[in-house]
Amino acid sequence: MSRPQDGDRNQEATVYMGNLDERCTDALVWELMLQAGPVVNVHLPKDRVSMSHQGYGFCEFLTEDDAEYACKIMNQIKLYGKPIRVNKASSDRKQVDIGANLFIGNLDVNVDERMLYDTFTTFGTLVQTAKIARNPSTGQSNGYGFVAYESFEAADTAIESMNGQFLMNKAITVQYAFKKDGKGERHGTPAERLLAAQARKNNALPSGMGAAAPAPPPTAPPNVRYNSQGNMMPPQSHSGPPTHPNQNQSMNFQHPPYSGGPPTGAPVQPSGYPGKPGGHQPSYSGPPPPPPTIPMGFRPMPSHMQPPQNFTPPQHPHHIPPSRNFPPSNGGPGFNHAPIPTPPPGFGGMPIAGMPPPGPPPVGFGGPPPNPSTIPPPPPGFAPR
Repeated sequence: MSRPQDGDRNQEATVYMGNLDERCTDALVWELMLQAGPVVNVHLPKDRVSMSHQGYGFCEFLTEDDAEYACKIMNQIKLYGKPIRVNKASSDRKQVDIGANLFIGNLDVNVDERMLYDTFTTFGTLVQTAKIARNPSTGQSNGYGFVAYESFEAADTAIESMNGQFLMNKAITVQYAFKKDGKGERHGTPAERLLAAQARKNNALPSGMGAAAPAPPPTAPPNVRYNSQGNMMPPQSHSGPPTHPNQNQSMNFQHPPYSGGPPTGAPVQPSGYPGKPGGHQPSYSGPPPPPPTIPMGFRPMPSHMQPPQNFTPPQHPHHIPPSRNFPPSNGGPGFNHAPIPTPPPGFGGMPIAGMPPPGPPPVGFGGPPPNPSTIPPPPPGFAPR
């Protein structure tokens, strides 16, 4: 437990202990600090004549985290009836006393340093432990104490929040303390505030006094798109070429996901627009059209010459727009021509190119017009044609 050299001591893991009772020993302090973490060394400076310590000492821990933890749980712990002060070693402390010192008056006799520290540390970081003036002989509180903040903003907040508030059934007074050599002048003057601002600008004060940078705004979710099969498509980049104005993107329309197959039925055509050309028929499948009827006077087409089931009739060329003079027919979407009229009963239609001439009509159907030579004569009084 001998005093190590200053170069050998880990200043980052060393704490300062003050206000130690004269009955404290190295072994007792070692056992006390061992509750906070592994202890490397304990040193209590002693008088060379009386061999008694001078009321303070140093404790070196294994890691810096252990030292920080000891400062939090061991500070203001009473040892032999006296609250000890535990903080980082003075050579390692980076706090600067800027003058944000407060005087707390009208304290109850039951308020100790620990309660005063816990009460005022909520408004900011204290550069020193809370102090309460006590009677040297009895150790009883004199009814007032002091706290020191690292910034004037925290001190102003503490005055605004705690002045006149009750602490242990007594209304306390919180104000800036008098300067030691200020001839009745209190701390918190504009000159002190200006010096503190300049020290903060020159990085003379700890960087923890600055505010944290705001978090970036959340990014918007990608524009989810779906194809006609209901599968999700990757989002399109804004750097790509512009889309064609005739596409669905010009109307900000996106296909919703389908729970089943594609919707049935042909899409509704907008009023005032002709049907789509045959080359751009919609992909939606509607109900099957009724079977075609054979005009009277025609024979049914032989089975070996009938078109296949999935036969698609000739369609309009892509470069010739459909005529707008005829309304859409009812035969199905994509046909804009009027239906071909069927011949009247008893008359045969024009033979189709490449087809054999029609045979005799079935029984019960009228045949071709009779031969003029077999026409009976007109009745009396009517001249023949």
